Amino acid sequence: MKTNQILFLAIILFLTGCSREKELSWDELGEQYEIPEWFAEARFGVWVHWGPQAVPEYGGGWYARHMYMQDVGRETFGKNAYPYHLEAFGHPSEVGYKDVANAWKAELLDTDSLLRYFTEDLGAKYFMALAHHHDNFDNWNSTYHEWNSVNVGPKRDIIGEFCESSKKYGVPFGVSTHDERFFDWGLPAFGADTSGDYKGVPYDGRLTKEDGTGTWWEGLDPAILYGLPPEKRTSEWEESWKKNWVLRMKDVLTKYDVDFMWFDGRGYPYGDYGKEAFQAFYNDNLKKNGKINAVIAGKIPGGDPGVVNDIEQGVELEIYPEPWQSICSFTHWFYKKDDPSRHDARSTIELLIDVVSKNGNFMLNVELLPDGTIPAEHKAILDEFGAWLKSNGEAIYASKPWKVHGDNFFSGLADETTNGSNLANTDQLELKEKKSKQFNNRTKDSQPYGHDEVRFTTKGDLLYLFVMNPAEGEIELPSLGFKSDYQPKQIQSIKMIGGIEDIKFTQTDDKLIFKVPADRQSQYAAVFEVQGAL
Repeated sequence: MKTNQILFLAIILFLTGCSREKELSWDELGEQYEIPEWFAEARFGVWVHWGPQAVPEYGGGWYARHMYMQDVGRETFGKNAYPYHLEAFGHPSEVGYKDVANAWKAELLDTDSLLRYFTEDLGAKYFMALAHHHDNFDNWNSTYHEWNSVNVGPKRDIIGEFCESSKKYGVPFGVSTHDERFFDWGLPAFGADTSGDYKGVPYDGRLTKEDGTGTWWEGLDPAILYGLPPEKRTSEWEESWKKNWVLRMKDVLTKYDVDFMWFDGRGYPYGDYGKEAFQAFYNDNLKKNGKINAVIAGKIPGGDPGVVNDIEQGVELEIYPEPWQSICSFTHWFYKKDDPSRHDARSTIELLIDVVSKNGNFMLNVELLPDGTIPAEHKAILDEFGAWLKSNGEAIYASKPWKVHGDNFFSGLADETTNGSNLANTDQLELKEKKSKQFNNRTKDSQPYGHDEVRFTTKGDLLYLFVMNPAEGEIELPSLGFKSDYQPKQIQSIKMIGGIEDIKFTQTDDKLIFKVPADRQSQYAAVFEVQGAL
């Protein structure tokens, strides 16, 4: 090879290497971003939304805020926090949230055992742990924030342990950030009672580092956990805080082997600062993999090509063109005894099916007790959910939506077998009354589905049909008639997953008619494999 040719190749290799090292802008990353196959095929994940706010048994999911509020106003879900804190811990002028954080010990946490359960028993294909909530407490060995789980409370790297166990059990690992509310959310810590024996006595948010001398928190600065008192905050301080937040995010997203990131709020956390953190995450992943094999999920008004659409406690109304995610929790995100669970095995199974039929992933939060174990009443629900998914997973994992997500949306009004209580397609009726997709999901208290309401998924040349609320008897599906707008082909066979015999059916121009058998493997949704329709 001639010298000039060698020099030319060397230049090309050098330029190629340089281009790979170049940090792409957020817009450039978005232009090349494609949702990874692992996420599109996962369809079900588990989240552990867990931290110091799990310590109090009562007080709702915003305990670190509401424990400082005698009157929570419209935020009634936190009405028990202040009285509970007085009884369980003491007055917030003397025992504040910093002390609640230190009371979190996670003494029974076994991340290997949990990940084995989540993956093998529940069937999760990806996992996420909470990195920090609105409380501004980092659940990892944080380089840039001293109020973290290694220095305070458990004295353990919670994120590090969950990450290691996730990789051990072969599932992508994610973290969630909720800190974007920090500036306003934590202001009650700087207040005082407006009545009673402690009227006017400042809460512990006004303590200084010097006040910690001789205490358990000696050397730690409360102003780093709570922020500066509002009257001392300046625009310069806020900017420096946001820059520190970016450093913390880059720390957790690149220190650990993170595949997935979820963010709270509507829009990029702290605007362009959020974009900077996201950009660092994707660029780091791009360098490691040669392509972006990671996911960021959240709520961006108007959407963003680099962010997966996320709906909190809610669902899309129709099939969404790209994979999306629905997140769900039993109570207040953190385990609390204020209210009974919103869900049971039936409602969670139905949500999973409905979400997947619309091209979504269902992520279920497992609310751990402060010691790191699963509450018994929740585990009973999870066990039933996992058993159903283990039996019917072929119709869920790596599935794709059909041309329509279901049938009989407005059919099958109440009959004598349900004592007049069964309003068909109640989720469609209910959701049409709600303007927002957020917080619109069905619960265990929702009206039951009609016995002939179904959902669809596909995989290869198979159509899967989910009868949401099965009962013995015939079902008619107009969408699978030969002259339907969806143009199905001639069906060759129908089998119920878990059943032995083929299901008898009739397919006409107007509809498919088949019988749901009495003998089924589960009391919950029955799943049928349909050959020939696609």
